[in-house]
Amino acid sequence: MINVGIVGATGYTGVELLRLLSAHEDVEIKIVTSNSEKGKAVTDVFPSLRSTIDLKFVEHESEHLGLCDLIFFATPHATAMHYVPKLLEKGCKIIDLSADFRIKNADVWEQWYKEKHACPELLESAVYGLPELNRAEIKSANLIANPGCYPTAITLALLPAVKNGLINVKDIIADAKSGVSGAGRKAALAFQFSEVAESFKAYSASGHRHLPEMMQALNQVQQNDEINLTFVPHLVPMNRGMFATVYVKPLDHSVVMQKHYADFYAEEQFVDVMPEGSHPDTRSVKTSNTCRIAIHPGESESQPTVILSVIDNLVKGAAGQAIQNMNLMFGLDEGTSLMSPGLVP
Repeated sequence: MINVGIVGATGYTGVELLRLLSAHEDVEIKIVTSNSEKGKAVTDVFPSLRSTIDLKFVEHESEHLGLCDLIFFATPHATAMHYVPKLLEKGCKIIDLSADFRIKNADVWEQWYKEKHACPELLESAVYGLPELNRAEIKSANLIANPGCYPTAITLALLPAVKNGLINVKDIIADAKSGVSGAGRKAALAFQFSEVAESFKAYSASGHRHLPEMMQALNQVQQNDEINLTFVPHLVPMNRGMFATVYVKPLDHSVVMQKHYADFYAEEQFVDVMPEGSHPDTRSVKTSNTCRIAIHPGESESQPTVILSVIDNLVKGAAGQAIQNMNLMFGLDEGTSLMSPGLVP
């Protein structure tokens, strides 16, 4: 049995971890923390977990965290880095769902997150937790940097094309849309119902902090030119879901990209390469850990190939992928507690 703690368990990612882990046959949730809700029963904050979780929230500084085999950090950026070094010293394994350990270069991290990194010496040893990219390293890791939701959808959409040298890596455009839960469970005017309903907007168009994370992951698998990626995120008025439309220019239009993708992901439980020309939708992956991908070749050499990629931002884009990583770290079947299909309607 894996004794698990969750730090910051009152956000959308935290409650998704609680939902999925409560059904995990090899996990016992020992401790859940929240500085804002400490002392309250989990079920008072999340009635959906009644008869499932019988714990009270405690503060982040609880010494009982050090007794866990694994700790998930579902905290805002620049929080986990203040706790992780001491917990690693106590022998705990860590999966951080924030961005604190995703970027290897401390200067780049500080540029994008506007904070001084508290433990830059751990950045190089942290393993980027995208199983389809780093499965072998994840199995032996003590510290996992769980990928962001946008980087998950976009990196999976591009991995086969970049790794196999199929596209011009200096000319990639990623247009991505996220449900409102991607912004977190916090009180902010911009995410109130009346602000987002019946509206659709881009944000961080001049540069989003997930961009260096994607560039780092993609540059890991190619040996030639540095990736040049234009990325623009959008907010759409739905609770959960993420849709990435990626435009690429093939180097050889006679190459059948569909076959490369089908072969590349043939053994992956959580990547579904649909028939060429398909149109995946976010509803088909709602509450599931699946990334669904479809290829649309251009009709002429002057037109780009379009790659469509959909995930649930809270599952494959966050909590589900974190549990997938946990399963790998502890030698379990990768899909344990994650095999439910999408929720329809």
